[in-house]
Amino acid sequence: MDAGEILVKSGQLEPRQLQTAREHEADSVLDAVIELGFVGEEDALRTIGQAVGLDFVDLNALEEDDLGGALKDFPQRLIYRQSLFPIQRKNGTLVVATSDPFDLYPIDEVSAATGLTVTPVLAARGEIAKLIKKHLGVGGETVDGLIAQTEVENGVELLEDLELDGSELSEMAQEASVIRLVNEILLEAIESRASDVHVESQPSGLVIRYRIDGMLQTQPVPPEIYRFEAAIVSRLKIMAHMNIAEKRLPQDGRIKLKVRGREIDVRVSVIPMIHGEGIVLRILDKSAMVFDLQGLGMEPGAYRVYRQLIELPHGIILVTGPTGSGKTTTLYSSLLEINRPNIKIITAEDPVEYQLEGINQIQIHSKIGLTFAHSLRSVLRHDPDVVLIGEVRDLETAENAIQASLTGHLVFSTLHTNDSAGAYTRLVDMGVEPFLVSSTVEAVMAQRLVRRLCPDCREAYRPHADDLPADFPLHELADRPLYRAVGCRKCRQLGYRGRMGIYELMVTTDEVRHLAHDNASTWEIKKAAIRNGMATLRRDGWSKALAGSTSVEEVVRVTKGDREVVLSSGELVEPRAVPDPLTA
Repeated sequence: MDAGEILVKSGQLEPRQLQTAREHEADSVLDAVIELGFVGEEDALRTIGQAVGLDFVDLNALEEDDLGGALKDFPQRLIYRQSLFPIQRKNGTLVVATSDPFDLYPIDEVSAATGLTVTPVLAARGEIAKLIKKHLGVGGETVDGLIAQTEVENGVELLEDLELDGSELSEMAQEASVIRLVNEILLEAIESRASDVHVESQPSGLVIRYRIDGMLQTQPVPPEIYRFEAAIVSRLKIMAHMNIAEKRLPQDGRIKLKVRGREIDVRVSVIPMIHGEGIVLRILDKSAMVFDLQGLGMEPGAYRVYRQLIELPHGIILVTGPTGSGKTTTLYSSLLEINRPNIKIITAEDPVEYQLEGINQIQIHSKIGLTFAHSLRSVLRHDPDVVLIGEVRDLETAENAIQASLTGHLVFSTLHTNDSAGAYTRLVDMGVEPFLVSSTVEAVMAQRLVRRLCPDCREAYRPHADDLPADFPLHELADRPLYRAVGCRKCRQLGYRGRMGIYELMVTTDEVRHLAHDNASTWEIKKAAIRNGMATLRRDGWSKALAGSTSVEEVVRVTKGDREVVLSSGELVEPRAVPDPLTA
């Protein structure tokens, strides 16, 4: 009786589903059943394990000490080749996890290699893979020199031809083991939802870090990988069409990949460091991006106002925030929200991160003179209705954006300021006349990204007033709990999964317009906007924390405390003057 028949007999699988699974291209019926989503892997393994007399083990519940002792002297080649992992060693018996209940020949290999009595148990394949990467590091399989596979077989396919110069570095970078190692690093990053991969040369050796949900996490790598450092760097430079012989100057490039059917763009930056070249890979997963303005996390009131603003016939709408705060996503979502056949939208970007259907996009090339300012002058001769400028970096670009808005165009752009009020003074500092700023800027949206609490493991708690920041709106807490991060298997023990935006939308009201015209300070402009109902970044963050979407710690991490708090009456008061319901 095979896996499919066991699952049908147990009632977990229907006969017609089994027939479909047998016709599906997969290594086994069990793999097909799981890939098609007919039965969950854990449920299937538990049922089959009962039928064949094997226990199922949850690898997340294992003690680290047991794992370390079992791994000692265990042949790593069997771990990689057979997807096995030793989980306990006691009194001459070795417990080994496998995901294939019908192929026990590798267990005999383990017994012969170790001289121990081996007891097999079942575990999910993905959990075994996580243990392998956690304890042996990414790339360990390649370092052991196992069978090399081509890029396509390894799930990574280059969409552009490589240019090789025949040098020794080039030949080293084309070795099968190096190709597989680099592909494995990229695959692990994509599967971990990493936005960036940092490959750094340190005195102690090579360090690989992934930025997941905005936070850097060190990826374990085996020490043997250090001798591959030059080959890894050369391979990435070849893939990004860089000069592999140039090690003194920074270089930028781009890699186009197809990973398991998904198109991935990777922006590559190489900078010479003291101990070698440092590489940062920015991963742009086209299939994973969804540009949905309503789903970005704006409060309903802010969304309604912003939705009206992006329908204006002319004016400037600015989005501000640091690098990686989601500005491009907000702008793309805004353009797609208003994109219709009767509206012509042209963008000038550096670089064009995602290609949008129905929108005309221009790639900036500063080296040949195609700057934001130059491209904007040409764009206006193409009769657009809406224009997006990737970033206002200098006076010339700012003046051209203002001229475009004065001639009847709606202009979107980004600016690097800490909050929305700072955008007005930043433009004046660039050299733009205050009366032009006040008459053309219709709104400024400041934003940050906070991590979402994992819904499967977040924990409710009742905070003490002294444990909360001074500007936390205690008067709104009442009997509601707050939530904090815990960590589980689904969120990789981080307590967070995914990110959401927090927003500060400043509409240029008459009062704000007058203050901007009179070149008032950022603080005066911000106070006026708060009096008119603007929720600050911090205040929007507290709303997300009160709703249980994120934690107090996340809001504190990405925002600066407010000097004043707005009561429901609209009155501005010092944070300490707010009544404390927890101690009252």
